[in-house]
Amino acid sequence: MIRVLVVDDDFMVARLHSTLVSRVPGFEVSGVAHSGAQAQSLVRELAPDLVLLDLYLPDVSGLEVLRRLRGDGAPGGGPDVLVITAARDAASVRAARHGGAVQYVVKPFEGRLLVERLERYARDRREFEELASPGQDELDRVFTGAGTGAPQRTPAPVRPPTPAPGAVGAGVPSPQGEVPAGGALATRRGPLPKGLTEQTSALVRATLDASCAQAGLSASECARHSGLSRVSARRYLEHFVATGTARVTLRYGTTGRPERRYHPV
Repeated sequence: MIRVLVVDDDFMVARLHSTLVSRVPGFEVSGVAHSGAQAQSLVRELAPDLVLLDLYLPDVSGLEVLRRLRGDGAPGGGPDVLVITAARDAASVRAARHGGAVQYVVKPFEGRLLVERLERYARDRREFEELASPGQDELDRVFTGAGTGAPQRTPAPVRPPTPAPGAVGAGVPSPQGEVPAGGALATRRGPLPKGLTEQTSALVRATLDASCAQAGLSASECARHSGLSRVSARRYLEHFVATGTARVTLRYGTTGRPERRYHPV
């Protein structure tokens, strides 16, 4: 089992990333940190295999955290680090690569992208663990993903375990081979309406599942945390309501129409 530490200063985003990680077979969330100092403390305490690291933290730059986690004094060379950030400037990308980050994912992103990056990380990890006295073709494969002539091994597809009857939040493979972020998606009634996609549906579902069941969230809040437009987020949320996998409550303010709050079922 690959143990993951999620580091993000936004509590909702951290919960969303944790939800996505927990849906990928072979991975488990060992802890969550919301600052650089907390991240370093939990790495020492929990010794995770992989850290999902945001670069914008309230106390110290994520790049500085990366340097400390992967520096010469890090026990065992430190954990692997997968950067997840809104920073898309070339300097940050170069610094992350120089610091030893194994992947760089830019926010906002669809949930399927993180799933694919985690699956790739697991495959690469297995490749390195199986190396004994590698030839150049094997080295090319594990470092670049391409050999120079020798046949490449095709890893067996990763399938999630079959959920127990009535299990809540247990993902199952969709016909497209995707692992939905929420179990309710796997049991929706009929195909998605025209204009809606499996990937975005999984992202919105994960965002909804990560919210507080009692407080729920609005379409605007869902849009902010998932990176979608408010109109798109509301379409998916209303679809969940129509299929019985979410419910709506109304929050009345002092003026204007009541706010629709969506709650996971």
